[in-house]
This record gives sequence, C-alpha cells and structure tokens, in this order.
Amino acid sequence: MKSSFFIFFFVVIMGMASIGQTTGADQSNKYIRYYPNPASTFINFDYQRGYSSGYSLLIFNFMGKKVYEIKNTPSRMNLSLSDFYRGIYIYQLRDKNGQMLESGKFQIAK
Repeated sequence: MKSSFFIFFFVVIMGMASIGQTTGADQSNKYIRYYPNPASTFINFDYQRGYSSGYSLLIFNFMGKKVYEIKNTPSRMNLSLSDFYRGIYIYQLRDKNGQMLESGKFQIAK
C-alpha cells in the first residue's frame, strides 16, 4: 500500500513539474517567447507568430490572483518586476474576444 502511494505521488509531482515546459519542437507553435526565466528585475515578452494588437496579456500569481493586465499589447514588451514578489507566476495570452490562446509560467527569483 505504501509503495503504490509513493509511486502515485511521484507520478503526480513529476506531471506537475512538466506543466508549462516546452521542447524545442513545441517552441515554434508558441505565440510568445519570454525570457529570462527565472527573472529578477525584468522579463521580456516577444511575439513569435500571429501578432495582433488586440491581444491582452494577463499575469496571475500562484494563488490565482490577477496581478497585471495589459490590453492591446505591443509586439515586444519589457515588464519591470519591481512591484512583483518572488515566486511562480502564470501568464495568459487572450484574443480580443477574451479567448485564451496560450498560457505558461515563469519564476521570479529576487
């Protein structure tokens, strides 16, 4: 019983750790490239494909609270992290109708 629980726990944790990670092949299908990750003072968001000025970028903290939103995003954006705390953040790219096109995560290490 203990060993099956451990295996289940290990599989769940490994699955959660891989969420948001992409391989080189998957990177070409992404709308946004973000770097550096982990970030400390700023993070860059660059569109790789399908740029539209009607897109919105939302950033949520790990608890799910929206901490940043920009509508009508520019094709290249440098976001200062001076008002952000250390931790894991989730970004969402949404089109002008509010439909989510892409989601990912990044880390702030101060």
